[in-house]
Amino acid sequence: MNIASQDTATKGANSYGFEEFLERRTSLDWYQDEPFLQQAVKKYTGSQYEAIHKALQTFSPKVSTKWNQLAERIARPEVRPYMLHYDAFNNRIDRIVRPMETLQLEQAIFGEGLFSSKMPPWESFIKRMLIHQLGEAGVTCPLTCTHGLAALLEQFPDDEIPELQAILQHAKEGINGEFAIGAQFMTEIQGGSDLPANVLEAVPQGEYYRLYGNKFFCSAAHADYSVVTAKITGTNKVSTFIVPSWLPGDKEKEKRNRYKINRIKWKLGTAELPTAEIQYNGALAYPIGPKDKGIAVAVGIVLTLSRLEIGIACAGFMLRAAREAKLYGDFRTVFGKKVKDYPLSASKLKKIENAAHRTTSGAFKIYDLFLKLEKPLNPGIHSDQPIETRKKLFHLRELVLLQKICATNEGAEILREAISVFAGHGVMEEFSSLPRIFRDVVVNEQWEGPRNLLLTQIYRDLLRVSDWYPPEEFVADVLEGVSQETIKNFAAQLSDLLQRPVLGEVTEASMEAAAEWDVFCDSFFKAFQQQALTEIS
Repeated sequence: MNIASQDTATKGANSYGFEEFLERRTSLDWYQDEPFLQQAVKKYTGSQYEAIHKALQTFSPKVSTKWNQLAERIARPEVRPYMLHYDAFNNRIDRIVRPMETLQLEQAIFGEGLFSSKMPPWESFIKRMLIHQLGEAGVTCPLTCTHGLAALLEQFPDDEIPELQAILQHAKEGINGEFAIGAQFMTEIQGGSDLPANVLEAVPQGEYYRLYGNKFFCSAAHADYSVVTAKITGTNKVSTFIVPSWLPGDKEKEKRNRYKINRIKWKLGTAELPTAEIQYNGALAYPIGPKDKGIAVAVGIVLTLSRLEIGIACAGFMLRAAREAKLYGDFRTVFGKKVKDYPLSASKLKKIENAAHRTTSGAFKIYDLFLKLEKPLNPGIHSDQPIETRKKLFHLRELVLLQKICATNEGAEILREAISVFAGHGVMEEFSSLPRIFRDVVVNEQWEGPRNLLLTQIYRDLLRVSDWYPPEEFVADVLEGVSQETIKNFAAQLSDLLQRPVLGEVTEASMEAAAEWDVFCDSFFKAFQQQALTEIS
């Protein structure tokens, strides 16, 4: 090769690469390399710490490496779920086609038996927080729904319907090593979160029922069993039912339980998860819980657990965002300095980490209260319990709602901030998981009650209990350990807002009050999280 050819070959060459960053990121252990998470685990697990710590040391490498690789493959647009409505012989089968990697990840995660009576609740909680760091990946929503399905079946055992006990066994302990997948189908086109507007009809047939009508948002449409709300013929009350996707012997034939999957929705996030529109045409359904309190049953148990889980997911999302943004800030050099060495970047990294630690602390503290209460999943607000029990249950109820709206709102902000640390690379889907997780957290903000609905619910709840749980006392209980001055300020704000037209007719005064209520809830919950962080640190 002559000199001219050599010059041509080397001209424009660039040896820059990301190998160091990728090697460091790939080698991360999401538990072992997260000191703050270990600190929280040690504080809350008490005498179980050594056993749980050991279990997590074995579990975490699976999530951090193999399962993470599967999640990345599952997220590719060309393998998203799609419908195959008919087989080659013109039989209606409504097969949901998902990639092999989803089935592998699903089998691995559900095979852990996270809701089994053999697994301590704290161990399950922390494992789920690690799993959520994968993003949705087509498995975390079904995992959450399965938790709600099992809790509902445990809360309302019914010996007259033996199928329900078999479903509980399948969901919690597995049958022949196979664990059931649960779902919850409540939303209808005319009502959204307004469950009393449900018109899906449940027609009695002996001890069972047949369902007729449409459900419009059905996530985890591939599930084995679903929790469905409907109105029994001739009544105006919503009831709750368990609906098997297949009757015995029909799964192999792909013959569904008298319902059709009309289509799979195209969503902003959680794209790996099949969310469908379903038409019931006489599907067999098992009633569960009091027939005239279906909304209280569905919301108090199933949706409460889902909302609680969304808070856990947000902690996982933020921990991952903080970890990877910090790693990239320490790797990338621009204008002669590492990204982390610029004050603006350093302040952003600190903000991201603080939010991750604060959100994680709040999630631990709320779950600790959840575990300490006997039967914490109480449908509605009861008045037939001792006053101190009622206060603690109410305390938990409102914290779950506050966590759901505040952690998802901040989660979107923190993921966006983390993406900005990566600059242009931050929006590259193949470069980082953060764009995918950002979309997932935006979807989570809308699922299980959007922000305005839950802000309204919290306000109404506080008005309803003010005769036996004054706002000043509620604030002092939630913010126990916070300075008296801070408690006094929040109590004064809350007392004032409860006297203003937050839920009144639309006027300048009511809009101003509503906006202040929104801001109050965010700042109040962050004060709770900050105290939880202080207790760990």
